[in-house]
Amino acid sequence: MAEHGKRFAYREIIVIVTGLCLLAGAWAQGRSAGLDKDIYDPGKMKPTASQTKLKVGDAAPDFSLPDISGNAVKLSEFRGKKNVILSFIPAAWTPVCSQQWPGYNIARAFFEENDAVVLGISVDNTPTLYAWTNQMGDLWFPVLSDFWPHGAVAQSYGVLREDGVSERAIFIVDKQGTIRYIDVHDINTMPRLEDLIGELKKIGK
Repeated sequence: MAEHGKRFAYREIIVIVTGLCLLAGAWAQGRSAGLDKDIYDPGKMKPTASQTKLKVGDAAPDFSLPDISGNAVKLSEFRGKKNVILSFIPAAWTPVCSQQWPGYNIARAFFEENDAVVLGISVDNTPTLYAWTNQMGDLWFPVLSDFWPHGAVAQSYGVLREDGVSERAIFIVDKQGTIRYIDVHDINTMPRLEDLIGELKKIGK
């Protein structure tokens, strides 16, 4: 068992290191394709500007939001089927956001092995998210618009900032609909993929 655990940990390390290299390559490719000229840099922002009242162990607020194809995606539809990673990002066409979501592509196999799906959420409208994700390349997970009522889902999770964008925040919701992990991150930096993988591993299938 110990030897099996070592092999599993080693495999995870290889996946993470390889993934980060792929992410760097993907980002470089995106820049060379011209994505960089369309990226807006908001500059240094206040790290956090809201405080969620939700805590680990709470029931995750349900919601229904449109994806970039106009289909409604409801959190509760994953109940009993999938662990769900809610990834709130502040705004499309900004530097950190344009790296964070493509980074989840490199961990897709691990997410799927742990019966997990990512739901990407932004307060941007659907056409904006459609154009942006097309420029970034294919994302394997749904990208959802929390545009109208503006930021209503971000508000229900306590991560809507006073300027109308959401925090850079991650909530892991298990198959029972219970919040198992919360990271309201410094909006200026990207959450570590290793941390997300570690927290998801604690839940398992």
